[in-house]
Amino acid sequence: MKKNVLIIGAGGVAQVVVHKCAQHNDVLGNIHIASRTVEKCQQLVDSVREKGSLKVAGELQAHALDALDVEATKALIAKTRSQIVINVGSAFVNMSVLQACIETGAAYLDTAIHEDPSRICETPPWYANYEWKRRELCEANGITAILGIGFDPGVVNAYAALAVSDYFDSVSDIDIIDINAGSHGKYFATNFDPEINFREFTGTVWSWQNSQWVSNKMFEVKRTDDLPVVGAHTSYMTGHDEVHSLSQNLKVPNVRFWMGFGEHYINVFTVLNSLGLLSEQPVTTAEGLEVVPLKVVKAVLPDPSSLAPDYQGKTCIGDLIKGKKDGEDREIFIYNVADHAEAYQEVGSQGISYTAGVPPVAAALLIASGEWDVQKMANVEELPPKPFLKLMNEMGLPTRIRDEDGDRPLNF
Repeated sequence: MKKNVLIIGAGGVAQVVVHKCAQHNDVLGNIHIASRTVEKCQQLVDSVREKGSLKVAGELQAHALDALDVEATKALIAKTRSQIVINVGSAFVNMSVLQACIETGAAYLDTAIHEDPSRICETPPWYANYEWKRRELCEANGITAILGIGFDPGVVNAYAALAVSDYFDSVSDIDIIDINAGSHGKYFATNFDPEINFREFTGTVWSWQNSQWVSNKMFEVKRTDDLPVVGAHTSYMTGHDEVHSLSQNLKVPNVRFWMGFGEHYINVFTVLNSLGLLSEQPVTTAEGLEVVPLKVVKAVLPDPSSLAPDYQGKTCIGDLIKGKKDGEDREIFIYNVADHAEAYQEVGSQGISYTAGVPPVAAALLIASGEWDVQKMANVEELPPKPFLKLMNEMGLPTRIRDEDGDRPLNF
């Protein structure tokens, strides 16, 4: 049984992860949190203690770490005796942290695909460019590495696996729809790291259609859906991590990702992008200073973790799945609705961070119990979905389904 957890990263998602690990430290053991800025880690430790989140007495410590430094990460894993590493730092550190886990024997979890700072929207499938290259190494060393175990990617992958196994004889379409119907009250802000957020939308939009990769421009293709709780919302086809694994692992001919954007966001984004302020390439100012425009924009925008106190409203994220069952056409929507204010009350974070932060802790519990300790690299759709979704129901992100029989909770 694996225990003792090292959390890498100290942003809004990490805040949720550390609180949820604390709530289950009777199973997960000692908890350590590390990032470049140890003060941010200590703030999260203090938050856990203030809310009394620790279920039983145990270690809860903050550490300074440059997660790009494989040797330093290996040393910290060894020092803390951590057998599970939850990487919720920048997507730029994924491969370094994964390598440290391979070399120390620790289980590895992340919530987003690796990114190279100098490249945007590489040729798909993205996982094949980085993480999947170490599949054989993980299996040879008995390393459990679970990729993309946030909400999207993550929970939506489990929804897809559940639908394919239990609700259809064949699946033709998986459309993942992500709507944030909440409001943070700021003129403009992103719900997670602005640098990663903008990089998703400044390159090519890749989707899997008719069993081949199709490219579009951002905001080129849209749809409107009447969704549970949040109502009618327009979303835009967007490139996203889970399209790249679901298309290859489930062999479904059409896999697309859709994200909701308000007109204000689109307008501001368009201006910033048109001016070149979302570029990752350095420029030189008249004073001779070399700056990266995207990093400057990130520096002047609100810290996503600062949005939580005033965030109101709900999110609705789920899979709209079409196919055949018993020779008849069938359509279902498997989804979750989360509340920003409720998330803040429980763990001091907004709903977007909450939906991303709860799943890796559920996965860590399944690794600790042995159910998901598969000793190889896996995307979420390759793992049994029901134990995971059952834990999600218990931990604050319940699953619901809307189909021909109505709208109801799914119990496992």
